[in-house]
Amino acid sequence: MDEGPLPPPVAMSVDMPPPHPLLALTEVHRVVIEAASLSLASRFLDRAPRGDGHPVMVLPGFLGSDGYTASLRRYLTRQGYAVHGWGLGRNLGPREGVLEGLLERIEFLGDRYQCAVSLIGHSLGGIFARELAREAPERVRQVISLGSPFGEGRWTGSYPSRLFSSLNPPEEIPVAEDLLPNAPPVPTTAIYSRGDGIVNWRTARQHPEFGHARAQSIEVRGSHCGMTLNPSVWFLLAERLAQPADGWQPFERRHWTALVYPAAAD
Repeated sequence: MDEGPLPPPVAMSVDMPPPHPLLALTEVHRVVIEAASLSLASRFLDRAPRGDGHPVMVLPGFLGSDGYTASLRRYLTRQGYAVHGWGLGRNLGPREGVLEGLLERIEFLGDRYQCAVSLIGHSLGGIFARELAREAPERVRQVISLGSPFGEGRWTGSYPSRLFSSLNPPEEIPVAEDLLPNAPPVPTTAIYSRGDGIVNWRTARQHPEFGHARAQSIEVRGSHCGMTLNPSVWFLLAERLAQPADGWQPFERRHWTALVYPAAAD
């Protein structure tokens, strides 16, 4: 007797330590270096694939706003995408009306451009993006998270978790937290860095047990706060966004890209 599809796996409670304090203390310095390297990487960035004009929405991380992602959005616009911010001010968490407002926004953009929207989210913004794709997969072309702690151990492995909890009591969070590690049913890319000084990098990867054939994790070198200003991340985003809507393929490290993007971490 066919009982239908199996339910998605549920993550067990796992503790992860936060990043080494040295990584956290050097976050600001590394962000400055990453931002300064953008001008030196202009030729590298010019080699990125061009876009097809489809809409892209970029969601900021916890305590961030659209101003924090402005440089990244300008670059993706130059690459040929219709790029938009999230338009909800400072990201303080999944407070009342936030997820509903984001759903309305992707519906508006999808209707305006007559196609699905690609979502890029930094840190907490990436968790929002994944949940939006889970809620409305027909509206989302693909999801890319940047240092987003959606995996097991995210509460103990993140320095801002206490502040987040004080602003967003767990009992009031309008998502099924046990299902956060599950990849949404759209092409999904999790970009992470072992140099992340804010969240444990292991919590920002897509675990195969909770993934699918169109889900992938890709490592970059850099800080957490600088992911929206990191030239290797910018190039990778342009390359991922250029994937055909009906022909997504995983990123391959080959030729010169193998020098920029480390091999998959254990």
